[in-house]
Parts: sequence; structure tokens; C-alpha cells
Amino acid sequence: MGDIAIKVDHVSKLYKLYDKPSDRFKEALGFTKEKKYKEHFALSDVYFEVKKGETVGIIGTNGAGKSTILKIITGVLNPTSGKVDVAGRISALLELGAGFNMEYTGIENIYLNGTMMGYTREEVDAKVQTILDFADIGDFVYQPVKTYSSGMFVRLAFAVAINIDPEILIVDEALSVGDVFFQAKCYHKFEEFKETGKTILFVSHDLGSIAKYCDRVVLLNKGKKMAEGEPKEIIDLYKQVLVSQAENRELDEEQPTVSDVTDTQDTACEGHWKDTLMLNPNVLEYGDKEAEIIDFAIIDDKNRITNNIQKNTDFRIRMKVKFHKDIEDPIFAFTIKDLQGTEVTGTNTMYEKTDIGFVKAGEEKVIEFSQNMNLQGRNYLLSFGCVGYHENDFVVYNRLYDVCNINVISDKNTVGFYDMNSTVRVLK
Repeated sequence: MGDIAIKVDHVSKLYKLYDKPSDRFKEALGFTKEKKYKEHFALSDVYFEVKKGETVGIIGTNGAGKSTILKIITGVLNPTSGKVDVAGRISALLELGAGFNMEYTGIENIYLNGTMMGYTREEVDAKVQTILDFADIGDFVYQPVKTYSSGMFVRLAFAVAINIDPEILIVDEALSVGDVFFQAKCYHKFEEFKETGKTILFVSHDLGSIAKYCDRVVLLNKGKKMAEGEPKEIIDLYKQVLVSQAENRELDEEQPTVSDVTDTQDTACEGHWKDTLMLNPNVLEYGDKEAEIIDFAIIDDKNRITNNIQKNTDFRIRMKVKFHKDIEDPIFAFTIKDLQGTEVTGTNTMYEKTDIGFVKAGEEKVIEFSQNMNLQGRNYLLSFGCVGYHENDFVVYNRLYDVCNINVISDKNTVGFYDMNSTVRVLK
């Protein structure tokens, strides 16, 4: 293969999807000649090469086929058609700890994994102390793995995988394990691999890491290779995919846009804004519904309704509320939480000193909050509320908890939840 470490040669992976287990059974035994399955191509005619010493990133939305192609390259899966050629010993950080025996101690699992990769006991002996220093889990290494916390488990699994000294390192979203200090250690080791000329195939949703470390990037979309090239070019295209601007390098059906609502415009419209968004099917809703949230939208800087907002761009959160009873000074609110449920930010019309006044039964109000997106690139959950006070008692008219997600797209993340957008000067 010369200077080629990995060659993916027109690989496809077909899955047969059966409606019922009995259909699979009948077909396997030859009881029917009728086609009882639907065909789903997780990969379709994917081809690319990775040169020795090169770092190549693979990006794409969920379901694009990224993990499938890595499993085929590492031999976990067989392709339906096409082939993969690999020149060199691989260490794959796909499912950390997948080869661990939970009854064995940490030390025993180090030797087990080393043996599985083809090393002699003497070769593993030479690496044990390096692995232990990297994992830094103390005397727990002499205890059965089943007694470990999840943090200790991934630390040891990562330490084993990355210190085996492979010729090819394959990483699938595995650099964000453990606490922030261990993550820093992981990235430092990753940089060491790159500096020593190791071949790296890197899958991540962290576009900042993709841009920083990769020489080339492959973009997968719906099981097909959409594009390949310089990191900046491919990351820009990926962002367009995320905001539904591009489909296989051609502009497809554009996202629905919304018009501004003024006092003179009819707020009624065909369908609902929220129909365009990805919604939570298990949303928590409560309140007496004397005022009801009947519609909402997330609107990007190009006036499109979308769950995906580019970092450092202006966006709007809009809600429409129908009143079933006369209400004095209702308060409209939104809250953004992380996936662990921590409230990250939010506001309401009272905080913003916006008096709504008296609203009659039968009326609808449309409220819009405009701001710049300074949150770090990741997924968040959005909640809405309409509350107020009646005879000095706090009243919840309607709340929708975690009703949809906001996916912040970023190629540069800093520490914590939000970006201070600092500027840097070197003074001396």
C-alpha cells in the first residue's frame, strides 16, 4: 500500500430491517420467497484514503455512518460490499472498556487487553507503569473492575488504549472522558501521537478539535461521502448541513422562514411554527391553562425556524399565547438548560421590564426575545412559561419543560457554559 495506512474502497453496509422477528425466522429457514424486510444502507459506496502520518477527521450528523465506518475499519463489522485495507497495528478508542472482564482486576485487564492486541507479557510489562501513571486511579487498579466508578473505568480503559503504542490510532468521541484535568492529559497525549508521526483517524462533534488537529476532513451525510478536503472548507459545509442549507452539495428545500409580527398584522398563520422544530415527545406540561402557549419558534439570523443556531450570531425565541380568561400583567419566560438539567440562562418579560398590561379572554399575544448566542457549542434544552400574579398569589398558567433542543454550532469553545469573546494581545 506504499504510503497509505488506511484505504476504504467503495464500502457499503446494508442492514435488513424486519417488521417482526418471525419474518426474519421464516426467511432464514426458507419458508417464504417474499421479501419481508426493508433495506437500509448505513453506508453507501464510501471511499477515502488515509496516508501514513496523517490525521484525518470524519464528521457528520447523527446517523451519518461515522461509527459504522470505524467499526468496519477495525474489523468489528464486515462490509456488505467493498473492502478496507489497513497497514499497521490499530488501537481503537471506540467503546472504551469493551474488552474488559468485569471480574478481573485493573492490572489483569491491562494484560488481557495487551495480549488481545498481540503483545507478549514482557512487552506489556514494559508498558504497565506508563498505563498506571496515566490512569492515576491508585490502589483501585488491584480491585475488580466491577467495583470501579464510571470515571475510574473510562480512565483505565483510555489509558490502556492510548499507551499500547499503536501505529494507527482510531478515536471516536473518546477524548472527553473523566474530569477536565484528565481531558487535558488525553489531548496532550493525542498531540504527542500527532507529533511523532502516528496515523490518526478522528471522529468528533467538537469542530474546534477537528479544525485544530486534522490535516483533512471527510464529511459523511446519510451514509454517503458528501465531501472531503481542508478542515475549514468541510467544517463550513457541515455547518450548512446542520442548518439545512445544503444536501449533497446542492441547495435543497430551504427552511421555512417567519415574518415579523407587528401590531397591525394578523398573528394567525397556516400550520404552526413549532411544526418545523425537533420536539421532545415526552415534554412535561402543567398549569391551569387560563393562558395557553399554543406555538413557539427558534429563529436564526437568516430568519429561519431551526433548532440549530450558529455561535456568535443573533437569534430570536418567539412564543404565542392564547388567553382563555382576562389576565392582568402576564409574565412570559424562557429558560435554557444543559442536558443534565442545570439552568444555564433565561429571562422573562418582568426581568426585562416589559409590561404586558391587561389582556382580554380570546386574545393572543406573540412575544419575542432577541439576543446573541454566546453559549458554547453543544445541545441545550429550551423551556417556556406563562405565569403571573392574582391577588398577590403566584399563578402558573402554562409551562412547557424541555419542549425542544437548541443545538449551538461552534468551531471554537472556551471554558464553561458561555464565551466571553475575549480578544488577545501579546504585549511583549
